[in-house]
Amino acid sequence: MQGELLAALAGLVGLVTGVAAGLAFRISESGRGRPQEPAPTAELPSGIAEVLAALPSSAVVLDPADRVLRASSAARAYGIVRGEELVIGDLLALARHVRRDGVIRETEIEVAVRKFGPDATSFAVRVAPLGGTGLVLVLAEDQTERRRVEAVRRDFVANISHELKTPVGALSLLAETVADASDDPEAVRRFTGRMQQEAARLTSVIQDLITLSRIQGAEPMAEPDKVAVGDVVEEALDAVRMAADAKEIELVSSGTEGVAVMGDEGLLVTAMRNLVANAVAYSPERTRVAVSVEVTDKAVEISIADQGIGIPPQDLERIFERFYRVDAARSRATGGTGLGLAIVKHIMTHHRGEVTVWSKEGSGSTFTLRLPRPEIRERPRPGENTDREAAL
Repeated sequence: MQGELLAALAGLVGLVTGVAAGLAFRISESGRGRPQEPAPTAELPSGIAEVLAALPSSAVVLDPADRVLRASSAARAYGIVRGEELVIGDLLALARHVRRDGVIRETEIEVAVRKFGPDATSFAVRVAPLGGTGLVLVLAEDQTERRRVEAVRRDFVANISHELKTPVGALSLLAETVADASDDPEAVRRFTGRMQQEAARLTSVIQDLITLSRIQGAEPMAEPDKVAVGDVVEEALDAVRMAADAKEIELVSSGTEGVAVMGDEGLLVTAMRNLVANAVAYSPERTRVAVSVEVTDKAVEISIADQGIGIPPQDLERIFERFYRVDAARSRATGGTGLGLAIVKHIMTHHRGEVTVWSKEGSGSTFTLRLPRPEIRERPRPGENTDREAAL
């Protein structure tokens, strides 16, 4: 992106410099022997408008009086330019400095210019003089998304380091304790049991990372298989039945008979198991977790409803982020890795579907997997009649 901007900038400088030289020559020739006339109003050279229109970033050309000669559609969309004015004071001051000393300047600014989206937009700015005409080019590239991605990456590294460090540190400490208690069989059994728990937690984190890495960014499946929804639901319920029985939580399902979707059965079971496991983990004893399936005109909807603690409204938009936890202490106590919902989201994207959530604190949560409905019947091959056509 930066290379494209620099190339465009070089082209603009070259075009304007050439036109400015020709204009200066014509003015000097026509002005010999006659009274000096006022300098003509600066105009954009031919072709500059087309170049600006092709730039993906916000581009503005200012005349010597700081009026906007030309602005790209992006510059106006962001609110950097209104009418013939550059409304961002920092950019205007920078343009004046560049016009005065002819030195290209670069900076980063944050401005609240968007009516929708982030409260502030971050721009990487490059301001350059265009020849000796007094024209100044301002290029502003929105880097808000890049900064967001960088922040997510930093958070991910910090979170995964913490998630791996905790069980590894615990294993190291427990191993030392077992060595010191070698003459106490009861203590050895107790501490080795703890070591097994920490090893299982570490394995769970690594397995979730492998799953997330495998599906994240993957293209939707070109040739999905037909998957029976009833089998997916039953396998997911069986995986959490022991944990549910320990808390006397009733597991029920409905509407699964005869319903099928197109996809990867293993991934769909993983998504369903993660949601049902969460429902059991965050539900009080002697409650119910219900899985229901509904077929609409365009989709198959699988809902997992619990009677648990619910999710605060401010957390609903973030629960599908990697390692994000509403209650970190409770999540670790229940053995959660913080990756389950992120995995569910990516599995749904992989299947051209989506996952949504409704929740109310104290009343429970309902997660819904929405998958495209498979075609009711396959298209006949060329030259092949359907049964109905043959009967007619």
